[in-house]
Formats: sequence, C-alpha cells, structure tokens
Amino acid sequence: MKKAFVFPGQGSQFVGMGKDLYESSPRARELFDKANDILGFDITNIMFEGTDADLKQTKVTQPAVFLHSVILADSLEGVPDMVAGHSLGEFSALVASKTLDFEDALRLVHVRALAMQKACEDNPSTMAAVLGLSDEKVKEVCDTIDEVVAPANYNCPGQVVISGTMKGIEIASVKLKEANAKRVIPLKVGGAFHSPLMESARQSLAEAINNTEFSEPECPVYQNFDGLPHIDPKEIKENLISQLTSPVKWNNIMQNMMSDDCDSFTEVGPGNVLQGMLRKASKDIEINGVQ
Repeated sequence: MKKAFVFPGQGSQFVGMGKDLYESSPRARELFDKANDILGFDITNIMFEGTDADLKQTKVTQPAVFLHSVILADSLEGVPDMVAGHSLGEFSALVASKTLDFEDALRLVHVRALAMQKACEDNPSTMAAVLGLSDEKVKEVCDTIDEVVAPANYNCPGQVVISGTMKGIEIASVKLKEANAKRVIPLKVGGAFHSPLMESARQSLAEAINNTEFSEPECPVYQNFDGLPHIDPKEIKENLISQLTSPVKWNNIMQNMMSDDCDSFTEVGPGNVLQGMLRKASKDIEINGVQ
C-alpha cells in the first residue's frame, strides 16, 4: 500500500485554524512564533481570533493555510510515498517532501500572496465553478470569448473552475449554461488565479524562487503544472513558477497517483475539499483527513 499526503489551497481557511495545535504542541508553538517573525505581523492572532474578512485577504490566507498544513504534517508519523498540493498547497507539499525548508517556503508563500493580491487589485477579475461539463467543452467555450477567460482548475470529473475578467466570466457563464452545464457558480475570490491576469505575480515569484535553494525531494512531488511526479529541483522550480498563470491539473494528479499504485490518501490541512474530489475520482481508495 502506497500512501500520499495532499495539501489544500486557498479557500479552505477558517477562523480558529491551528489554535489547538498552538496550545497543545511546543513544536507547533515554535513554528507559529517563527512565522510571526518572518512575516512581520501577528498572523497567529488573525488565524485564531480574527474575522472572516481579515482571514480572506490573500496576503493573510495563503500563509495561514500553508502554516496550518505544514505544522500538521510535521506532527504526523511516517513518511509518505508521494505528495501533492492544490495550488498554494504545492508549497506545503514541498516542505513535507524536504524540497524546501519551512522558513524559505514561508518566505516564498509571502511573496506569492503579496504579488497575487497586487495583481488582483490591478486587474479586477474573478472565478466561477462549472459543474457537469467535460474539461474539453469548458475550454472550447472559453476559447470562443473575446475576453480573458480560461480554465483555472481541472478539479475532478465534471468540475472545472474558470478564471477571467468580470465581463469574461459573465459571458462565459451564459455560454456554458447554454452548453448544458448543470450549474455555474460564482466564487467569492479576489481575482483570476491561474490565468494570464497573474503574469505580474508570476514574474515577482519567479525572481524569489530562482534565488531560493531547492533540494531533491525525499519522495516524488506531483505538480499542478503538468500533473506529473518530479524529483529534479530545477524542474520543480520551473513548474512552480508556471503554475501561477496555468491551470491546476488536479484531476490528472489524482489519476497519476492512483496509476502509480497509491491507494491511501490523507488530506493534511484545513477543510475537506480534496477528500471530496478524491471520492469523485475513485471509490477504491482509502481517504482520510487531518485538520
């Protein structure tokens, strides 16, 4: 039996996340306190006692979800045979696989969060979830629209998230319903993640990643950019940079992990979104969650 740790991304956060870890584990407390110093603000106070609005700011959400996931993974016994993370969660996976150390990864997440928030402010944009259409059909419809709008997350069979300008998402929503989508659900997000509108953020992140040391991972990292396993630090860097303006191929990741004999998945971090996607992908695997 091969086991995988998978890590959630932005959107899984909740007020109070990580507080029990902070109060019960000296090691967790050490990492949370170190994070406050690295980030230059009291993120633990926002995570434990803040408002939903405070926590939903991209510059807060991303390091918060990363922290919760990585500190949880640090407390688990055993070494996974493979790891992956959804969007932001890929940074947690890189720490779990020993590709990045905690401090460097947190600094990169901080750069990523600030750059993405600025890109969102510079380019008002949004996302929507499309249910009940094939990946190919969603892309085909998006390609007919004379606005920036494109698939952003290929999550699981019958579920694709699209990103784009406000007008692009509005037009796409109508056309996708005409193409017999079961539902098109607007998402409460700050911008068009994993789309060309994140190009300025990609450039900022690229500089930071290229100045950070990556080690060869202790187990394969299945990456969002192509859904494939990687162990070469240079490839991992390139794929992590490309991820910001390319769709998350999560369905491919799940299928490839299962093809590589993984039959036990543990979602490590806040929420249970990835567990739901795994259940849609297969009924023949063991699925757990730790939060």
